[in-house]
Amino acid sequence: MKQIIFTEKAPAAIGPYSQAVLAGNTLYMSGQIALDLATSGDIKAEANKIMENIGHILAEAGMDYSNIVKSSIFLKNMDDFATVNEVYGSYFTSNPPARETVQVARLPKDVNVEISVIAVN
Repeated sequence: MKQIIFTEKAPAAIGPYSQAVLAGNTLYMSGQIALDLATSGDIKAEANKIMENIGHILAEAGMDYSNIVKSSIFLKNMDDFATVNEVYGSYFTSNPPARETVQVARLPKDVNVEISVIAVN
């Protein structure tokens, strides 16, 4: 059984997909972007906003960052890795999830970073 997870505290989907889907005790979250900050040039603010949005969606599903078991980070420019890694790491005080970080040619709406997660309750 699947349940669509939606919160107004995070941006609505910009296409035919859900913010997240809860299937059993596993939450599959769509990639989160910070569209409102993407043109600011402040990758740190962009990454923080994304992580905050992830937190809002997790909360809507009755979870928090400690429930994340896997994340994927997509960067427009790998030169931003250290900054995004610093922000991302501040949300995990112990036992961080598995993760990959890749540079991509282009992201939706030309944002600089997108992060998706899988969480288990």
